[in-house]
Amino acid sequence: MKKVIVALSAIAVATSVTAHAQDAKNSVAVTVYNNNLGVVKDKRTVNVASGTSEIKIVDVAQLIDPTSVHIKLNGSVLEQNYQYDLVSLDKILQKYIDREITLTGENNERLTGKLLSVTGNQIVLQRSEGGLLMLPNIDKYRLSVESLPQGLMTRPTLVWTVNAPKSGNQDVEVSYQTQGMNWHAEYVAVLNSADTKMDLNSWVSVENNSGATYENATLKLVAGDVNIIQQPAPMQDYRRKGMEMEFASSAPDQFQEKSFFEYHIYNLQRPTTIANNETKQISLFEASNVAVTKKYMYRSGGGYYPMYRNGGGDGKPKVSVVVEFENKDGNQLGKPMPAGKVRLYKADGESIEFIGEDMIDHTPREETVSLRIGDAFDIVVEDQMTDSKRISERVNDATYKITLKNRKSEDVVVEVERNLGLNWEILNKTHNYEKKNAQTALFRIPVAKGKETTLEFTVRTSY
Repeated sequence: MKKVIVALSAIAVATSVTAHAQDAKNSVAVTVYNNNLGVVKDKRTVNVASGTSEIKIVDVAQLIDPTSVHIKLNGSVLEQNYQYDLVSLDKILQKYIDREITLTGENNERLTGKLLSVTGNQIVLQRSEGGLLMLPNIDKYRLSVESLPQGLMTRPTLVWTVNAPKSGNQDVEVSYQTQGMNWHAEYVAVLNSADTKMDLNSWVSVENNSGATYENATLKLVAGDVNIIQQPAPMQDYRRKGMEMEFASSAPDQFQEKSFFEYHIYNLQRPTTIANNETKQISLFEASNVAVTKKYMYRSGGGYYPMYRNGGGDGKPKVSVVVEFENKDGNQLGKPMPAGKVRLYKADGESIEFIGEDMIDHTPREETVSLRIGDAFDIVVEDQMTDSKRISERVNDATYKITLKNRKSEDVVVEVERNLGLNWEILNKTHNYEKKNAQTALFRIPVAKGKETTLEFTVRTSY
């Protein structure tokens, strides 16, 4: 139906020119949050008549929240309408039912009549000379109508009834919230050969599915958990249809960060265009020679733990590999790190290879970041309860045996955690432990290369 679409495009362009005559954009600023929210601040020059008149602001976001609109002008707003019934072939035909339309075939054959019905590609016409014409497929025809039906818009539009003291051009400031905007951080880290240092690059991905393009916009990103009252999903449907990647191989920090209320705000130090249905990636910061610590961790006894686990997909216990680093000035960082995915790479002597990834939450300065990047291939664990005795109705003794086998060519230390409940006491043990918290005992078990070490302990629990 390309010919039909071309014909309708001409109508859309002609109408758009009329709408644009009412306002001209001066500047736009966009603030994007982490939770499907954007705030748009739009300054425009609008021709306003004295007394009561109507003005239109076109090219607003299709997913705008009309109740969030704030307008600043020399006058007062009496009424606001958000019009988003946008032009399409189907909507035009639906509004032309019981009205005359013209179809032009491939050989310039013209069919004119009153449109009685339209369903998908099928239409029914009442011919002017009499009789009904039923077309099961109109792909081969171009359709033309007299004018754009009233109520259909070429672009989402805010329509205001205003009362102004005088006529003439004036600057109008419009701000509103919109759904369909989001941003998140991604981090790319490359470990050195000794797993003691890493280079870290941070990117932000800004997603715009709001239904509008913001040209040469001032962009701000807010990192933090902002409380938003959940509303029913809007009727409009939006999907990502394109992606733009904006990378720089080695660039200075493009965002200026500052504290803002209980959050952190990042200001892009240059204007940028945020196109509709686009994902834009911009460099946030770079850090080199960040000191890291690689750890081997095993959680005994099952249960969920956000950093590492006790079992693999086959149900066998696994030792997790964890990389930790301190987000401090003395460690080349000391930056508020927005929530996002961290991907880790390492050179195998020939090329850089992916070794794992993990998610981090919003992390302030002076905090430690722990990344679980996978399971150790060459460290095997066997975990079993070897004995259990009921001492009394509410007291029980249990003995555990955890064997760690190191098949690597280097010595390792495995941190073993065991959740023991609220009331517990370790009666005997082969290795020392520390009480990590009220429920957890932590053992640090050295295992020589090519050897195995067995941890045994008996714990008394009361209920």
